[in-house]
This record gives sequence, C-alpha cells and structure tokens, in this order.
Amino acid sequence: MPALACCVDAAVATPPSQAFIWDGIVPTPESFPASGVSLLTNTTITTAPANAWSPTHSSMLYRVDGWGAPYFSVNSSGNVSVRPYGADTLAHQEIDLIKVVKKASDPKASGGLGLQLPLIVRFSDVLNNRLQSLQSAFDFAIQSQAYGAHYQGVYPVKCNQDRFVVEDIVKFGSGFRFGLEAGSKPELLLAMSCLCKGSSEALLVCNGFKDAEYISLALVARKLHLNTVIVLEQEEELDIVINISRQLRVRPVIGLRAKLRTKHSGHFGSTSGEKGKFGLTTTQILRVVKKLEQHGMLDSLELLHFHIGSQIPSTALLADGVREASQIYCELIRLGACMKVIDIGGGLGIDYDGSKSQDSEISVGYSLEDYAYAVVQAVKSVCDRNGVKHPVICSESGRAIVSHHSVLVFEAVSASSYESPVMPSFGLQYLLEQLTDDALADYRNLSAAAIRREYDTCLVYAEQLKQRCVQQFKEGSFGMEQLAAVDGLCELVSKAIGVSDNSRTYHVNLSVFTSIPDFWGIGQLFPIIPIHRLDERPTMRGILSDLTCDSDGKIDKFIGGESSLPLHELEGNGSVNGHGGKYYLGMFLGGAYEEALGGVHNLFGGPSVIRVLQSDGPHSFAITRAVPGPSCADVLRVMQHEPEVMFETLKHRAEEFADDDDTNGSMSLASGLTRSFNNMPYLLCSASCSLTAANGNNGYFYCDEDTFASAADSVAAEDEQWSYCVA
Repeated sequence: MPALACCVDAAVATPPSQAFIWDGIVPTPESFPASGVSLLTNTTITTAPANAWSPTHSSMLYRVDGWGAPYFSVNSSGNVSVRPYGADTLAHQEIDLIKVVKKASDPKASGGLGLQLPLIVRFSDVLNNRLQSLQSAFDFAIQSQAYGAHYQGVYPVKCNQDRFVVEDIVKFGSGFRFGLEAGSKPELLLAMSCLCKGSSEALLVCNGFKDAEYISLALVARKLHLNTVIVLEQEEELDIVINISRQLRVRPVIGLRAKLRTKHSGHFGSTSGEKGKFGLTTTQILRVVKKLEQHGMLDSLELLHFHIGSQIPSTALLADGVREASQIYCELIRLGACMKVIDIGGGLGIDYDGSKSQDSEISVGYSLEDYAYAVVQAVKSVCDRNGVKHPVICSESGRAIVSHHSVLVFEAVSASSYESPVMPSFGLQYLLEQLTDDALADYRNLSAAAIRREYDTCLVYAEQLKQRCVQQFKEGSFGMEQLAAVDGLCELVSKAIGVSDNSRTYHVNLSVFTSIPDFWGIGQLFPIIPIHRLDERPTMRGILSDLTCDSDGKIDKFIGGESSLPLHELEGNGSVNGHGGKYYLGMFLGGAYEEALGGVHNLFGGPSVIRVLQSDGPHSFAITRAVPGPSCADVLRVMQHEPEVMFETLKHRAEEFADDDDTNGSMSLASGLTRSFNNMPYLLCSASCSLTAANGNNGYFYCDEDTFASAADSVAAEDEQWSYCVA
C-alpha cells in the first residue's frame, strides 16, 4: 500500500489536488507491528486463503477446543455442534445447534415452534453429564487415596433457580445423594419441594442470613424428614435456632461457617478472608461451641462450612484453604462436637477463555479431576495427622454444574459500514486557508513528523489538529464540510500508519442488561461466536451493540484480550426487515447467574427458553419443553402497570378519533395493539411469534420425558423433518 506524506510547503505552492501525495515516505502498516491492527490475530487464520478456509480454522480462531471441550465443537458443515455426553458422545449423537434454533424460531406453519429470539437453549444431557463428571472425579480421588468416607455435593440454587433446572439436578443426582443449598426463604421453599422427590440422604444446606421465619422453615423441613442443616452465618442466629427448635420440638442439625485466613485476590475472592462478608471468626466459633455445650446441644453440631471464593485459580490455593478448614474441623471434634461433614463451599472454576491459566479471573489451571484430588488429599492429610475419622466431603459447585448446559442465541440484525477516508472535493488549499495559526502549525508539524518517520508524533499532531478544528466549529468559524474534511485527513493518517480501527458495530437483538448482566456489572467475559457460517472466513471485526437506549449496552471486550470479534459480512445487510440471511451468534458458558441477575432495563424481558434432549431421530434431538419469553404486557406488569386497563384506554382513544365511516380502521388499530401487548419487546426479525403465554397452559409447552422419544419418532421420517415433541 502506498503511504501518506504531508508537505505543507508543497501544499501551499502547488494546486490543491497535489497537496496530498502518495510517495512512499510513510511505510506501509506492516512495518509497524507494535501499532498495526490486523483483521485476525491467529497466525494460521491470517495466512489461510479465503478459498482454503475450513471449520478447523474457525475452531482455532474462536478457541472452541479450549473453552468448549468436551461439549462444543465446530462440525464439517461449519456449524456449532453440541456433544451432549461430553467425551463419550458418539458421532451420530452430536446436535447441530443451528438446526435447534431454526426448529425453535421457524413459524408454526413451517413446522417450527414460532418462538421469538433471543433464545436460551438448555441441553439437559450436558447438565446430567456435568453432575456425573463431578461425582466421578471425587469417587476416583477417594478410591485412589483410600479415603474413609464419601462425597455428596449440593447445588446452590442461587446460580440458576429455574424450576426445571433444579428439578433436573435433583433427578439426575438422586442416585448419588446430590442435594441442594438455599440462601433465602424462597430458595429454601423451592429446595424443600424439589427434594421431596430426591434422595432421602441428600443434604439441604441452609446458608445466608436468617430470621426466625427462615429458621422455622428449616426446622419444619427436618420434620418432613429432609436432611436439613442450618449453617450459622452469624453468632446471633444460634439463639434463634435453640429457642425455635425447643418450641417445635425438633432436634436441629447445625453447621457453622468459618472465616478462613486463606483467600485469593481479585473480584471473586472478596467474600473470603478475615474481612469477608460471611462466617464466624475463631473467637465466635469458640463461643458457639460453649453455648451449645451449655444447652446440651453440642452433639447437634455436625457440619463445617467455608468458602475461599468463586473461580479459585489454582489447586495450590485450594489445598491451602482446605487444610486450614480441616484443622478447624479437627479442633471442633477435640472440643466435643459430633462433626460428620466438611462443606468446602463453591470455587470450582470455569475456563471461560480456554487458556487454562492460573493468573486470570476467567480461567483456571486445573481439571475436575485435579480439583477433587487436591480436596481429598488435603482433608485426608490433616485428619490423619490429628487421628480424626475422615468426614463426608460436600461441595457447592454451582457454576461448574450449570454453566455449560445453557447457550444464549441471538441475532445480528444490522451492521454499521466502515467508510474509507476521502479527501475533500473542494481541495486542501481551501481547507488550510480556514485554519487558525495554531491549527496550521499542527498541520506543518504533522507533515514534518511524517517525513522524519516519527509516527507516534504524527498521531499526536493529528489529534491536536482535530481538536482545534472542533473548537473552531463550535465557535462558528468552521463549516461542517471543513470539519468532515479534517476528520478524513486524520483518519487517512491513522490508516497509513496502521492504527486505524476498521471494526464495525453489529446491532444485536438483545439486552446486555437482561441477558448478560455480569458483563455490564463486573466485566465478566463469556465466549461469543457465530454458531454457523464457520466454514467461511470472517472478513470483518466488530463490537456488539444491544437494543437498549444506554451507552453501556454493548459488548466491546472478548476472550483472548480482544476489543472486537471476528465476524462475517451480513447477507443483505441483515434481516431486521426480512431481507437477506439471518446471522446467529451464541454466548456460551452462561448457565450460571445470568438469568437470575438479569433485570428489565428499557423493559426488555428475558429470552425464550427451550429444553433439548438427545434423541435417535433424524436430527439427533428433541425439544421437550418450550417457554416463550415475557411479552410486553408481562414486563409492564412487573413495573405495576395494568396492560388490560392500558389496552382499554388506547382502544377507546382509537374509537374516539376514528372517522365516522372508518369502523374497520379502529378495529384494525385495536387488533394491532393486542399483538403489541402480547409480543415480546424484542425486534420482530421474521414472522410474529405464534407461541405466546396467551395460548394457554401458562405459556408452557412440554411432554412427559418418558414418552418424548416415542412421540419424536412418530413424526414423518423425511430428511428435513424434525424430531421433537410439543404437547
């Protein structure tokens, strides 16, 4: 590429068209590796010709094998493929994600479910596999180290309180006594209800701050023969437990949460350590033990709980904290407590970027097997040293259980186009004559710096020139055409040097605040990639801008330290008006927290949700449950509005101002208003959603799991016919 040289003297002495000349004084951008911006950062990708592009290149570019294994990959068709059984998934069992999305979103007249995007796709088989993998990791660690007790985990429902997620976990985990953890009264109520169908040995761990009603509920759960443990977060809670347990004549099982000295740095470690939000100090623990002894209830103390912090980066830190807690456990036994369980809390991390790094808040440097082995080894070594019987090991690994099973799918509806800088049609000579002396000096300094190849200095003077011209514009001495010309000039300099940002803004049918609140709130990064067209080379880089009227409603940071994402050109410039091909993106590993934390900013409600199981049908999957996202009426009710009253008001207004002979017009307006209240708040990129809460059955469409396979097989077995079941 030729380069740009700015020569003010020549500009003044020669015709305007010769003021800017390309003469090779400024080298091409490739000469500046420190400041050059390449379209794609992966070397293999960059050097691959467009006609040689393959799904393997896309897999490398988006690091799918790093963060996605063993559940996600790119198939030979260039689509994201889901492996529901992890590494044990057979080739014919893999599920093509784009086919699931099309089945969910296609109109009912075309054989789809008519759901509107955005869409959460839950793969229950993946959830089951995560539970089994966690249990297997601990079983192997216990067996290989001759540990004298067993492991039984609990799922902290705060990670995702969705009814069907919690019910699945209880069902899938009943064979190995998997329980639930609650941190509030409504969470306790749902946990009590769900565990009635679980294992009788499953733990119901009651965490969080407690009042008399919370503790009464927990004690009622024991009356219902649920294996409930009340974990003391504050010393004052003990008096309430003692008093209410006597009133209800229920013998409580008590645990306590210890504040450890061990903690890790960063955002996720802020709840641990001596200054942490929860738990008891050693002094408080001693007072609790003494009070229980005075009331003849020391044998009720059975569980020790602690939490180092979420996303524990290394097994070294993990083992250090577990050893400290194990020593406290042994001391409690020495003091006379009938301890049985050590609850290591959460902290089992997720590798969001595939880097397997111990120095990142979005990655971890260990596997499930490494984690379990480190825990068992630490507990065993301390207990053996103290001559204490090995306790049952419990963990609260919510993020690690539910993150992988859920994929958020949304659509890019349009993209801003990058405009190459152009020189003004009226010539540079005229522009220079409009500049102030200071601005003209900046221009001459810019020219001199370019000739000396001082490119950082070029950028400084270009920015100064632009700011001075902006000030002239504000003062009315500079026209809009001249200001645009200066912008083009400065952009031309940046492009010649190699620091121009050519990334586009892709407008997505999504609310960041509703569906990815952790990105906005704490800067949490998630893998985001196109879920199709991965057999094509992405030729653009872009950031994602959501629908909300908020400047924070964008995603401009991505895994790998990237400030933009490799993307494809939209076909027909998007599909918001029904033209061109659709372009679907997926956010992965977001199954924990995002749904619970999402709000209704700009009155955008949550996504539609489907539940998918692997089946033996022609497309390897069955949709067993479909729930449309909240309608406009639903989100209005959240803010105390009354959609029915609003509709009547607007309907009467339409009738009032309708022409006397235009009865059909007012009826048409009323019909349109009805549709607007019943549709989701998001853009209608295709046919209107035909599956809404107004259709009855409380908006839920599902079939019995025991019969879904036979129902799926009853569908015509044409190649393009889908296997699914909707009641």
